[in-house]
Amino acid sequence: MAGTLTVDTIQSDSSYASTLNVASKINFSGGMQIGGQDATFGGMRNRIINGDMRIDQRFVGAATTNAINDFVVDRWVVGQTTTGKLIAQQNLNSLTPPPGFTTYLGVTSQSAYSIGSSDIFRIYQTLEGYNIADFGWGTANAITATLSFWVRSSLTGLFGGAFNNAAGRYPFSYTINSANTWEYKTITIVGSTTLGAANITNGSGISIQFSLGTGTTYSGTAGVWSATNYLSATGTTSVVGTSGATFYVTGVQLEKGSAASPFEYRSYGQELALCQRYYEKSYDTLTAPGTVTTSGVVYTTNSSDSAGSLVAHVPFSVPKRTGPTITLYNANFASTTGTWRYARSGVSETSYNMVSLYPGTRAFNCYGNTVAAWTPAYQYGHWTADAEL
Repeated sequence: MAGTLTVDTIQSDSSYASTLNVASKINFSGGMQIGGQDATFGGMRNRIINGDMRIDQRFVGAATTNAINDFVVDRWVVGQTTTGKLIAQQNLNSLTPPPGFTTYLGVTSQSAYSIGSSDIFRIYQTLEGYNIADFGWGTANAITATLSFWVRSSLTGLFGGAFNNAAGRYPFSYTINSANTWEYKTITIVGSTTLGAANITNGSGISIQFSLGTGTTYSGTAGVWSATNYLSATGTTSVVGTSGATFYVTGVQLEKGSAASPFEYRSYGQELALCQRYYEKSYDTLTAPGTVTTSGVVYTTNSSDSAGSLVAHVPFSVPKRTGPTITLYNANFASTTGTWRYARSGVSETSYNMVSLYPGTRAFNCYGNTVAAWTPAYQYGHWTADAEL
């Protein structure tokens, strides 16, 4: 059911002396709005995860290097075909975010780079197929969806992006009217019944791209589905074309329907858990992987009557999308991977090689060097698990 109910008050029957003042609207289109505040009852109206850029498990707010071509804040990748052109960071340059938000993702161009025909500079998120299966794109049941977001740049003019998957692409464009000013944008995507069929498993469903500079090979007509691999609209602004140019985005929402609703603000714990399906770490939430710390380490003990290997079983907080790639970190040495600390009675601690074994969606095992017989021993270290798309 979709519609709007507008009332001044909701009053109980005569047996109760209570009245709820509303003076606003109740919108039954995946959520409910009362007094300007959004409340969602069931479901996941916004299919974007970490659309307000709050969760940053990898960098914890620190700046990336200009060689970044990977995840910056959780679920969001900053990609560049020629490295060294962009620096990205959560809350880059410490701007005041748009109303209702505390975080954003920002990039800065490091030079005036001339875009080649095959160049692609972008911010993007790939959505798991399970999470957009009901869009029906590429089928007779294709629905209309709406993308909304807040954007800000030192440049003005026509900007672009695209929705894409293995079967279809939908370039879009929007205009930034004023430099260094947060502006709210909406894009309506009419689902195609012939193109855009998405993978509806735990693999890649669709990807949402914000172009920072896209060559002609990957630029197409805005607002039209195509089988060609377009990642932006033709004739849009190149952020990397201007040295020092900036681009910021937050409040990204993708939802069913032809109109944008208020941003679905989920609790921090909910948003973190959604992110942990794709990436999790043993470090505290506000501690970057590779930090020297014993807080939160996996700690196991062993006592054997024969020589053998120390083994640790590590469960995940959230089941993963697929069996993840495990990286093991030494708690005592910054950024040292593949080793943990080991000690036994009467012997000083030392580092020793660790190997992850049988990573699954709910847990992984790891084991280390052979230890001496009849020796109470312990081992400890950190880990990350990456099951990103």
